Amino acid sequence: MNKVELLFFATLKERAGVERASLELPEQATVADLKTLLRERYPGLPEGGSSMLVAVNKEYAFDTETIAEGAEIALFPPVSGGAAPTIFSITEDELDLNAILAQVTLPTTGAACFFSGMVRASTKRGEPHETDHLEYEAYAPMAEAKMHQVADEIRERWPDVEGLAIVQRIGVLQPGTPTVLIAATAAHRDSGVFEAARYGIDRLKEIVPIWKKEVGTRGELWVEGDYVPGPGD
Repeated sequence: MNKVELLFFATLKERAGVERASLELPEQATVADLKTLLRERYPGLPEGGSSMLVAVNKEYAFDTETIAEGAEIALFPPVSGGAAPTIFSITEDELDLNAILAQVTLPTTGAACFFSGMVRASTKRGEPHETDHLEYEAYAPMAEAKMHQVADEIRERWPDVEGLAIVQRIGVLQPGTPTVLIAATAAHRDSGVFEAARYGIDRLKEIVPIWKKEVGTRGELWVEGDYVPGPGD
C-alpha cells in the first residue's frame, strides 16, 4: 500500500470535517482512484470533479496521473480570482448545460454566453460527406492544464467576465451530440461574454491536445488541424 498525507482547504475542509489526514492507497493508484476513495471516506465531498481540485506535491494533478509513495496531496475548490468560478474538464459523460451554467453563475450574473460544438450528420462545406459518428480522445493531463491556460488568457483580456467553463467530451459520439462547451458569464452582456466564448473555442482548437476520428462515408479519418503551437503557447 501507498501512504499519502492529505490537506483539506476552504469549503472542502468544512465538508470533510478535517484539516489533515492520512490515507493508504493501492500501488499505482491514480488521482481518479484517490477521488473515489475520498468520497467513500468523506461522503460530504462534492461529486463533480471540477468542484474538487487536486494538487500532488504542490503541482496540479489530473485523473490519469499516478500518485507516488508519501505524496502530499492538497484538496481544494477552484481558485480563480477569488469568487469567480472556473471549470475545465475532459469527460466521457453527457454535457449537462443547465448544471454547468449553475456552477458558473454568481449572484451578480446577468448574462451568459454559451458555445457548444456538435457532431454533424451531414457536412456541406468543402467535400460534402455524411458522418456516422466521431471518436474523440485527449491527452487529459496536458489538455486540462491548457484549458486552465485558456481561462487565464480570457480573464486577462476580459476582466469583467465572472464564470468560465471549458468542457470537452471524449469517446464515441453520435450525430446531434454536443462535443464541447465554452461558457462565459458576467454582470452584463457587454462585459465580454460573447468575445470570451469565441476566443475560448478558437484557442482550444489551437493548443489543447484533443483529437477526433470521423467515421462515415469517407471511411475512418483522423481530423488534424494546421496550427503549430509556438513558444508563447
